[in-house]
Amino acid sequence: VKERSASPPHVEPEPTDLALGVSLCGITKVYGSKAAVDNLSLNFYEGNITSLLGHNGAGKTTTISILTGLFPTSSGTIFVYGKDIRTDQEVIRKNMGVCMQHNVLFNYLTTKEHLLLYGYIKVPHWSKQELTLKETGLYSHRHKLAGSLSGGMKRKLSIAIALLGGSRVVILDEPTTGVDPCSRRSIWEIISKNKKGRTIILSTHHLDEAEVLSDRIAFLEHGGLRCCGSPFYLKEMFGDGYHLTLTKKKVFQRKKADGKSPSIASDLRKNVLLARSGKSAFHIAFITVLLVVPA
Repeated sequence: VKERSASPPHVEPEPTDLALGVSLCGITKVYGSKAAVDNLSLNFYEGNITSLLGHNGAGKTTTISILTGLFPTSSGTIFVYGKDIRTDQEVIRKNMGVCMQHNVLFNYLTTKEHLLLYGYIKVPHWSKQELTLKETGLYSHRHKLAGSLSGGMKRKLSIAIALLGGSRVVILDEPTTGVDPCSRRSIWEIISKNKKGRTIILSTHHLDEAEVLSDRIAFLEHGGLRCCGSPFYLKEMFGDGYHLTLTKKKVFQRKKADGKSPSIASDLRKNVLLARSGKSAFHIAFITVLLVVPA
């Protein structure tokens, strides 16, 4: 198994009492002249849920694609329970489950038939379809066609497929995409209950989702690791203030903004960059007044 690497700045010291499940070792993926992933090193541990966070273009999707074997690396490699993805991909895939961002389902198969089909392909002698249906809240829908399921139920089915066969590594790419808040909570419970004995890697755009589910959160930026640690660690390091977003109207009178609240006017002058989109985000130490700027 790959040894734990030294922690770069803004990375919480890694646990020493957990089994190392997946290790990214300086992986780089270059498209043309642009590096979508740039020398990324990151460890994922068994029994933990690790979330990948980052804006569009940060490298999350490319990292997930490399992890699942869809794309090879330009340099660097990945070890999955000691197996090198460059040479042992077939062995790795037998122990990996994937829930992609978009459902890969057949409208005219029932939920149970999906588990039978995917189970036979992955683990021919596996016979715990009923248990998986119960664990994911799909048992009462086992005879329903996938095409008739709600968006939340379809995502649950996709997650159930990723979990089947006792997958030791589970990769969830935006698992709550397009579902209502109630279904999101239900999916969170399913993921949390199934992390024992598994290394779960989750990609999400939602900070609240990452905070609720994750043992560790890794922030990616420009294809590299910006910071990584437990939600508590990251709050201690970076959460000493508030993140305020102001949306301006087309006609924005700066003088009115400066005159409304002298206590934050200097912060506005120093930190606000009014982008073409009309939105700007900035970090300040403390906010006592929510400023509403009239046109």
